Amino acid sequence: MRYFIVLAYRGEPFHGWQRQPNDISVQQKLEEALSTVLRRQIAVTGAGRTDAGVNASRMVAHFDAEIPPGKLDTLPRALNSILGRDITVYSIRRVNDDAHARFDAVARTYRYFYSQRRSPYSRELVWQAPPAIDFDAMNRAAGILLETEDFTSFSKLHTDVKTNICHVTRALWTPLRADDAGRVPMGAEGYFEITADRFLRNMVRAVVGTLVEVGRGRLTVDGFRRVIDLRDRCAAGTSMPAGPLFLHSVEYPYRF
Repeated sequence: MRYFIVLAYRGEPFHGWQRQPNDISVQQKLEEALSTVLRRQIAVTGAGRTDAGVNASRMVAHFDAEIPPGKLDTLPRALNSILGRDITVYSIRRVNDDAHARFDAVARTYRYFYSQRRSPYSRELVWQAPPAIDFDAMNRAAGILLETEDFTSFSKLHTDVKTNICHVTRALWTPLRADDAGRVPMGAEGYFEITADRFLRNMVRAVVGTLVEVGRGRLTVDGFRRVIDLRDRCAAGTSMPAGPLFLHSVEYPYRF
């Protein structure tokens, strides 16, 4: 039987979501915990891959196993007892056998948190934005992303993906809202939120780094459009640090 598992994790201790030959990943730790508790080898498929150091407020993955009904309710607690502090399993739900955490997902949303106030407590998870940065200009530039299909300029070089086509439906710098309470890192004042059907490796941090160039006045809004049209990673800005970036949600066309 197939199950969807919803979890969150802190990215700093891991070399990304996907299993690595010589580094610890979130996928590896989760598979090891499931295999220990269920006493059989378990393989996990995630909704996507987060880069090294990137966090997840809500990641969805699936796995196949035979779980007695009475054990399903206690499984998250059993997993959390051995996963440690950096990974938390929220829920596990039975789904149709053909449900797929990655291929069925219709949208993914990332948030990049910022603050214009200096704080010694939030520097790892919140980007320290300059006081004079122009958020209006960055939002005008971000609007161009909704008209864009080819994101080659924001993709890590020499990847194994077959296409750099993505469809962005939201890209906005916004201050914290009342309904964000309890779901943001301490000290954050706002975030850049971007939603798309898929993302390329390093794409969000490269987009944010290039938008920051606009906000600093080093790149115009028209210049941002030219960066996209060049389809050249070297034309875009520097990738931002991974710590303030969170996979915020994964959406499906059905409830589970």
